[in-house]
Amino acid sequence: MTLVLTALTGGAVQAHVTITVDGDQRCITSDGVPDHDTGTWRPGATVEPQDHNFCMDATPELTDTITDRVRISGITVTGIPLRPGTAEYYDPTDERGWSRDPSSGWNVEGMGGLIMDAQNAHVDGDGMYHYHGIPSAVTGALDGTLFGYAADGFEIHYVGADVQSSWQLKPGARESGPGGAHDGTYVQDYEFVAGSGTLDECNGAMVDGQYVYFATDTYPFFPRCFKGTVSEDFIGGRGGRPRRDGDDLPAE
Repeated sequence: MTLVLTALTGGAVQAHVTITVDGDQRCITSDGVPDHDTGTWRPGATVEPQDHNFCMDATPELTDTITDRVRISGITVTGIPLRPGTAEYYDPTDERGWSRDPSSGWNVEGMGGLIMDAQNAHVDGDGMYHYHGIPSAVTGALDGTLFGYAADGFEIHYVGADVQSSWQLKPGARESGPGGAHDGTYVQDYEFVAGSGTLDECNGAMVDGQYVYFATDTYPFFPRCFKGTVSEDFIGGRGGRPRRDGDDLPAE
């Protein structure tokens, strides 16, 4: 793959975001408040200032393991977390149709089943604003293609249709759980089909001898597995699950 990737340079990206590199660590601090319009979501849900301080490897290297299920995938150069996954699962006993009981095995896909604003984002119970999909207000204002940094320190770029995810909707109907067609409402509606796109299972690729991740307009939108060493700042209370590179993807 041959692409021309350009990046922002310098320390401060905008008033409430600072990116610093000290030794082998890159740290991004911000108040988590975006500089674009937000909402609306459920009644009473508002963006609350945060005290974000995410540090990751400034010189990341590929390992022989892949880490799955990291709470926060990365952070944009504008200081907003990327959190494509959800804690909600199909639950026919709940009036909403989903709950945080994982027993069904059908994990709700944020971009397919939850309420997002015009920037494909919403807030959690603590008012933390985070993106589940591509925010056009951010990608449209980039000075180059550098969109953010992943949990393992590798860069995340956005180049639009110049790359394609290799995750595809499964054909036919679901054989269990909610039934109906595989329409993207659930993570399990998708499968990785090697070679169907230009990116690997973690939404990354080698570009001019360097491994980089990509933000894409289609699922998985942001990397959801990681080929470097994931920083504890992104794992949080849910933890990550390492596996050897090349192993089968885990059942969700």
